[in-house]
Amino acid sequence: MLSLWSEQEAGGCANELELRVYSSRLLGRDPSLVLHGGGNTSIKIKESNAVGEEEDILYIKGSGWDLETIEAEGFAPVRLQPMIQLAALDALTDPQMVNELKTQLTRANAPAPSVETILHAALPFRYVDHTHADAVVTVTNTADGLRRIEEIYGDLVVVVPYVMPGFDLARDVARLFAEQAGPQTIGMVLMNHGVFSFADSAKESYEQMIHLVDMAERYLAAHNAWELELPAKVSNEVNRVSRLQIAQLRQDVSEQAGRPMILHVTDSARGRAFVRHDELGRISQQGPVTPDHVIRTKAVPMLGRDVEGYMQAYKKYFTAHEPAAKERKTMLDPAPRVILDQDLGLCCLGKSAKDTAIVHDIYEHTMACILRGEKLGGWKALPPEDLFDMEYWDLEQAKLAKGGKTPLFSGEVVLITGAASGIGKACVESFLQRGAAVVGLDIDDRIATVSSETGFLGIQCDLTDEGQVKKALDQSVSRFGGVDMLVLNAGMFPAGTTIAELSLEIWRKVMAVNLDANLVLLRECYPLLKCAPGKGRVVVIGSKNVPAPGPGAGAYSASKAALTQLMRVAALEWGKDGIRMNALHPNAVFDTGIWTDDVLEARAKHYGLSVQQYKTNNLLGVEVLSRQVSELASEMCGPLFASTTAAQLPIDGGNDRVV
Repeated sequence: MLSLWSEQEAGGCANELELRVYSSRLLGRDPSLVLHGGGNTSIKIKESNAVGEEEDILYIKGSGWDLETIEAEGFAPVRLQPMIQLAALDALTDPQMVNELKTQLTRANAPAPSVETILHAALPFRYVDHTHADAVVTVTNTADGLRRIEEIYGDLVVVVPYVMPGFDLARDVARLFAEQAGPQTIGMVLMNHGVFSFADSAKESYEQMIHLVDMAERYLAAHNAWELELPAKVSNEVNRVSRLQIAQLRQDVSEQAGRPMILHVTDSARGRAFVRHDELGRISQQGPVTPDHVIRTKAVPMLGRDVEGYMQAYKKYFTAHEPAAKERKTMLDPAPRVILDQDLGLCCLGKSAKDTAIVHDIYEHTMACILRGEKLGGWKALPPEDLFDMEYWDLEQAKLAKGGKTPLFSGEVVLITGAASGIGKACVESFLQRGAAVVGLDIDDRIATVSSETGFLGIQCDLTDEGQVKKALDQSVSRFGGVDMLVLNAGMFPAGTTIAELSLEIWRKVMAVNLDANLVLLRECYPLLKCAPGKGRVVVIGSKNVPAPGPGAGAYSASKAALTQLMRVAALEWGKDGIRMNALHPNAVFDTGIWTDDVLEARAKHYGLSVQQYKTNNLLGVEVLSRQVSELASEMCGPLFASTTAAQLPIDGGNDRVV
C-alpha cells in the first residue's frame, strides 16, 4: 500500500480542521481501508469559547458521514476533558454515554458524535485515524491471529482483544494503552475489528496507517496469502435461472423482510468462483470480516434459494442469543442480505438500490478476506454471540434509521419506456424521488446518461424488436430483482397526414411502436407484475386523441385508442392478481421528443393558430408540462389510487371536445 499524500494538496488547507478533512478523505477513497461509513478520524484543537476561555476540543467524525466525502461540518466538536474523565469510569450505559456526548458538543447543529468518541479522546495524540483495513482484519480473523499480529508488528502496536465498540472498548483501550504503549508505539490493533494510527501531525498519522497496513499486506504476500487468482474460466450460470425465478426469489425474500426488497444478481467473477469453493458451507457461515458489517449483511449469507430454511435458522439464532442480552430485544426481519447460489453466484439485497450496492461492496471485500484467511491457515470469524450483540446494539441500529422517513417506493422497481426525453425522462426523476429503482428503455443512446443515481439503469432498446425487449427485461431483473410498476410511455407521432394520404408503411410503423411493442411488454411483464411484493401497477400514457381524435392524426389516434382498449382488457384479466391498470391522456405536452418544431408548426397551422396559441389552447389557457404528467403517473402507482383500475384520466388543461 502506497501513501497518497500530496504536499501541494495539503498546502491548500486553510486550517487544521481542513487538513483533517483532507487526510480523512485520503483514507476514505481507498475501499480496502474503509467502506460506506466505516472507520473514524479525529483531531484535538484548542479553541476559545464565547467568554474567551481556551478549551481543548475533540473534532470527531459525526455519525452518518462517510470518510470519502466528509466535509468540515461532518466533524462533531466535543469538549475533550470530560471525555477523558469518562474513560476512567468503570461503567457507563449506552444511554448515559449518548447523553454525555450530546451535552458536551460545542455546536448545537453538529452531527451526533461517533460512539468511539471516548476512545479517540483517551489516545494522547492530536490526530487519530481508525480503519477496517482488509489486510489487518484478515490476519486477525484467522485461527492464530493474535500470534501473527504480534509477529508482524512486535512492539509497534498495542493489541486489544475484541470488545464490542462503545464505552467498554474505550475504557479498556485507555487502560491497555497506558500500560503497554511506549515511545516506539505508532498504532493499535483491535482484534477482529480494525487498526488505529496516531500522531501529532495529519501527515504522520496518515502515513503510519499506510505503513501498518502495508506491513500486513506484505506479510500476507510472504505467506502466499495475498494474490487471489480466479479460475481462467468461470461460466456465468445466470441464464440457467429465468427472470421469473429471480423475481419469485425476490418475492419470497420480501415476504420475510415485510417490505419490498431490491435483489441484485451481481455477476461478480469472484462471487461465481466463491460459490463453488469446496468449503463454502464452512467458510461462509462464520461471520463478517468486522462486526460493524453485520447490520448491513446479516451475520451469514443464505446458501441456495431456501428462504424458508434461512428464516427458520435466523429465528433459532435470535432465540439462542436474545436471553443473554442486557435488555429485551425484538427480532429484526429474518430475510437474508447476501445470497450465495450455485447458479446465480453472488446476489445482494437491500431496502433500496443504494443499500444493495453497499452490501455488494462489503461482500466483495468479505470474500477476498475469507479466501486470504484460508490461505493463511484458516478463516475464523467472531462467535455468533458477539455478532448478535452488534446486530442488536441500539446504537448500531440507529445508524440505519438516520435516513428518516422511508420513501414511498423504496425497494420497488419501475420500468419506463421512452425514458430518454420528455414525459418518460420526467417520470424517471419522479419515481427516483419517491425511492424507486428505475429502469429506462429508449432507442436513443442518451438513455444511459439520463441519471447518475445508483437506482437507475438505462438500456438502449428498440421496443419493436421482441428479442431486444426480452434481453432488456433480463438485464432489468438481474439488476433489481423484478418489475413492480410499468409506465408505457414510448410513442411515435408522425407529421399530420389525412387518411386519404396515409401510407400503409407509416400506419404499420406507428402501430409497431405505439401498440405492438406495448403488447409485448405487457405480455412479458405480466408474470413479473404478479410477483410484485406490493402488487403490480401499470400506467399507460395515452392521449387526448383517444376521447377526442383530430383530423390528420389517424394512425396516432387509432394506435393510442387501441392501446387504451388493451389496457382495459388487461384490467379485466389481471384484476384477480391485484394488478392495477390505468391510463393518462395528456394533450399538448410540448417538452417531449415527439413534438419537433416541424410537427408543432404543422399542427398549429392546421388549426389556424400561432405556435403559442396552440400550446395554450385549452379551457384553462395553460401549458401542460411533462413534469405534471410524470408526477400524476407516479401517484397513480401509489396508495392514493389503491382502489382504482381501468381509469382514464385527462391531463390537458381542459379540452372542450373531451369535456
